[in-house]
Amino acid sequence: MAVKEDVQENIREPLMPIENILDREDGGAGDQANNKKVNPCMVYFSTLIAVCGSYAFGSCAGYSSPTQSAIREDIALSLAEYSVFGSILTFGAMIGAITSGPIADYIGRKGAMRVSSVFCVAGWLAIYFAEVHIFLSSINIFLLATGYGMGVFSYVVPVFIAEIAPKNLRGALTTANQVRIIPCAILFLGLFFIPESPRWLAKTGKEKEFEAALQKLRGKDADITHEAAEIQDYIETLERLPKAGMLDLFQRRYLRSVTIGVGLMVFQQFGGINGICFYTSTIFESAGFSSSVGTIIYAILQVVVTGLNTIVIDRAGRKPLLLVSATGLVLGCLLVGVSFFLKDHELGLESVPALAVTGILLYIAAFSAGMGAVPWVVMSEIFPINIKGVGGSLATLVNWFGAWLVSYTFNFLMTWSSYGTFILYAAINALGILFMIIVVPETKGRTLEQIQAAINA
Repeated sequence: MAVKEDVQENIREPLMPIENILDREDGGAGDQANNKKVNPCMVYFSTLIAVCGSYAFGSCAGYSSPTQSAIREDIALSLAEYSVFGSILTFGAMIGAITSGPIADYIGRKGAMRVSSVFCVAGWLAIYFAEVHIFLSSINIFLLATGYGMGVFSYVVPVFIAEIAPKNLRGALTTANQVRIIPCAILFLGLFFIPESPRWLAKTGKEKEFEAALQKLRGKDADITHEAAEIQDYIETLERLPKAGMLDLFQRRYLRSVTIGVGLMVFQQFGGINGICFYTSTIFESAGFSSSVGTIIYAILQVVVTGLNTIVIDRAGRKPLLLVSATGLVLGCLLVGVSFFLKDHELGLESVPALAVTGILLYIAAFSAGMGAVPWVVMSEIFPINIKGVGGSLATLVNWFGAWLVSYTFNFLMTWSSYGTFILYAAINALGILFMIIVVPETKGRTLEQIQAAINA
């Protein structure tokens, strides 16, 4: 009984003594010594392997964006019937999100990525070998399987990268996650050559494997003593806490982490990204602009901005990027809303295409600069490891539920009011700015253990 009371009392305290963690935030001697002779090559290689799986999402989304007109013509689908494709994809992703945390905690980060890659490969094979007369059935299987794989990937990849990367590289490498069957196959094979997450190995009591993995990631000449001790101390403290379930996420101790992780996913999705991403060509056509030219510019801009973001995320910080990004989303939505308002009221029709294109490109540039990747970075950082599985699953589930709801309702909202749809998205993004200012902390330059000490302070 006394032990139970001691544990309950400790739950109200930070997981590790704050003075033992935060005193190293400014790059003390311990950190400086630990950073000597660190070889990041294995970290880069492991990240490259992990993000191969994410490439499949872009290929899958292609069925809902630049190629949608051709697909609808080939199989004679209405726009409403075509919307079902996006629903099947996101339904599979929601199932993947629910199971991703427990799978990653039980069989490890690498094991979860193997499971995801198998589903993605199976999905692409289903469509590749399809006969014409069963095209619809095969594409549904493809979307469901690939959606499941993406649901798992979207949680496991940023968590894996956050756990293997040093704090000064974590943001940039996780942002790289935003970048058909070949990448998935590379992932599956590459997982045999990269180490498991050291933190997961420490959590599961595999001490020799933990030290070997950490040494492999940091380089054979790196001094891992300080980092290994910090991780072990943190894990030992967590072991005294009861195993967390979904309902435990709403305890006062974890409420701030859950609010941050889930809140960012809500604003990332309900700001309209999947509706705009899936139906970019339709938006351009409605505004009187070439859909093919527009989607090409859209894709190029997304790649360029995301690439630049990997350079600045660990310099500018998470919170400033989120605020700048959300501001750009508001302005982009307002520009598109104004363009459709002018079109509906037959005012300044010559300026409608330019406003719409400018707004969409500003929106995607702003999203790629912050809201696309940073919520995943923060989500991978803010959950304590004892609730990272269930907490990450909840945040990922909310993300994919939002993706499904936005993509499913987008056409209905556009039918109701084209400019009203974008004004609504602008309002949601404006609320997101307030949320980030008030609730979201800065996590740049801190280890995962330091972040937890600060959140629980």
